[in-house]
Amino acid sequence: MIRRFDSIPDAIKSHYGNAVSILKKKPVHGGDINEAWRLDLSDGSAAFLKTNSPDNLDFFVTETAGLEEIAGTDTLSTPELFGLGTDEKENCSFLLMEYIECVSRNKDYWEEFGRNLALMHRARKDAETGGYGFDTDNYIGASPQDNTRSYSWISFYRDRRLSPQIRRAERYFSADLIRKLDHLLDRLDRLLREPDHPSLLHGDLWGGNVLPGNDGRAWLIDPAVYYGDPEADLAMTQLFGSFPPSFYGAYHEISPIDPGYRSRRNLYDLYHMLNHLNLFGTAYLNHVLSIVERYQ
Repeated sequence: MIRRFDSIPDAIKSHYGNAVSILKKKPVHGGDINEAWRLDLSDGSAAFLKTNSPDNLDFFVTETAGLEEIAGTDTLSTPELFGLGTDEKENCSFLLMEYIECVSRNKDYWEEFGRNLALMHRARKDAETGGYGFDTDNYIGASPQDNTRSYSWISFYRDRRLSPQIRRAERYFSADLIRKLDHLLDRLDRLLREPDHPSLLHGDLWGGNVLPGNDGRAWLIDPAVYYGDPEADLAMTQLFGSFPPSFYGAYHEISPIDPGYRSRRNLYDLYHMLNHLNLFGTAYLNHVLSIVERYQ
């Protein structure tokens, strides 16, 4: 369990020792929600720091819960977590963790990643205890993500994923589109499958949230975890540019990809396109429209 601290220096000293201090703080680009920094420390090492406003500490509390859940499967690497808290002097909430150097990928990087993701999806420790969802709510980007449990995947995906995003986005929709969305939700039990068991999902598995770590293997960051159908993770890997074929081939060796996945994939894209519409505006409306039309 990650410790909480009242300041960033306290978190540094707790992990590295009282003699270690911050020499330089350099911005790291790439995220939309938080500010990110590389901290060069007086002992020659580096740490990774994420900050947000003081009232957004929950972003980091839920992120750490997700990283700890993934780490608990012993399948894929995640950064070591050093501490989180609210720093009154810096007027921020923060999360301090291991800095990933992002070295070159190993020769079998994608194949190993595919196999290990399949193994993560096969981890069944939650299958009998709570069904689909997660112990706590979290976030998909800056949007709240309701993880209230359900023993039906289709009900969970309709009621906890699509419906909340549709309600938030109604100001963008015509009456005709609202009718078509209602029709899609009513037919979801004929469009999706009930998987054999709940699988731990990263939840936001686009290419930017997978990094080649210090060992040349795939490391996962910035999760939005819950237990669901692994097809939702696979669909996200293809939404903004697909991973290489070798990744999917290796995944399939461990967990065969159902032939019906192709027909369901865009329904999982719809959740993320609705979220992007709510976060970033009308640039994503046509993508939402095209997916909805496909399933009428």
